[in-house]
Amino acid sequence: MIKALRGTKDILPEEIGLWQYIENNSRDILNIYGYKEIRTPIIEEASLFVRSMGDTSDIVKKEMYVFSDRGGRNIALRPEATASIVRAYIENSLSQGSGPAKLFYIGPMFRAERPQQGRQRQFYQIGVEAIGSDSPFIDTEVIILAVRLLESLGIKKFHVKINSLGCHKDKLAIIDKYRDSIKPYLGKLCDDCKFRFNKNALRIFDCKEESCRAIVENIKAQDLMCSDCNEHFDKVKQGLDTIGIDYKIDHKIVRGLDYYTKTVFEITQDDLGAKDAICAGGRYNNLIKELGGKDTPAIGFAFGMERLVLALSSNLSTRAPGHQGTRVFIAIAGEALYKEAFKLLNSMRGAGIASEMDYESKSLKAQMRKAEKSGARFVVILGEDEFKRGNVMLRDMSSSSQKEIELKRVTEELKDNT
Repeated sequence: MIKALRGTKDILPEEIGLWQYIENNSRDILNIYGYKEIRTPIIEEASLFVRSMGDTSDIVKKEMYVFSDRGGRNIALRPEATASIVRAYIENSLSQGSGPAKLFYIGPMFRAERPQQGRQRQFYQIGVEAIGSDSPFIDTEVIILAVRLLESLGIKKFHVKINSLGCHKDKLAIIDKYRDSIKPYLGKLCDDCKFRFNKNALRIFDCKEESCRAIVENIKAQDLMCSDCNEHFDKVKQGLDTIGIDYKIDHKIVRGLDYYTKTVFEITQDDLGAKDAICAGGRYNNLIKELGGKDTPAIGFAFGMERLVLALSSNLSTRAPGHQGTRVFIAIAGEALYKEAFKLLNSMRGAGIASEMDYESKSLKAQMRKAEKSGARFVVILGEDEFKRGNVMLRDMSSSSQKEIELKRVTEELKDNT
């Protein structure tokens, strides 16, 4: 038997309602905040991600799925969406509109990492990118949007953590200072972090090895930002305070990818255990220019869909309405009435009523069991005697009551009650 590849997962019909609930709620909130959906290809030139994330990042070095196509091009399955959206922004001249381009995406990403709770090798993200403004109010809006999205889903026990890396010059100074602080512990770092030490010491903060995490945990934060960046960050905090968003300043949040500058943030959620990050984001003011566009500021975030599902599933106070499924089941007492039942079924579906029937010529008792299992609210029973009178039996499964009703009226009555 051929099974799904390790690190991939089938999302089954009984699970999909929760996914659709998250997606639909997210679209509603994103629309309120003025974000428009964009869908980029799953495959891109691998150089796009190498240039955006840095050739020494773990994603590029170890986790990207890269292959050569028939034309000999180096192709990658997208490991994240920001670089793809920046590429689309430049290529399609999305800067021509008034104000910043406010975009969102929902879709699969791919990383060849060890499967774990809430993260597969094919995983899904909901994210936003606001491109074209350096205003601290946009930073604040993006963080508030992430909070409102969680609130709309009914997810509780989450915590917002923010930091700032300053501008490009500030970030280089911060990297150097952290390198000086980490240098005495260099021999205790894992091999990967010894390499990161010379390239970008901030990436050591993202290491999953316990020995490295213990070292960076004791490194004291350094405030090396210029006055403009300090003022920007102060305005972000003031904006969050004004709206009443609870947050914590955490200088250990550094977002090790090369493109992050200024505001960075994470949202964690208590029910997710050790892998508690449910959202991460930040500003990337240099990326558009580095990928061939104009000097354009931008900020964004991404939610892990699997982690949203886990957090929502563990929240007992949440009752997420999924797909409604069958509302009316048509049962037939006598094989001679199958044609009439099929005609009624299609009439109901044409009226927008989610309906189903049995096609296996089972007994009426077996059909009623199937109706109950389907979760149908009503069962329309076509019996020979009732049908001769132009009627059907309508059973309300929630109250176990039933009544005889005219066949020509049943669709209209059910439309009013489903």
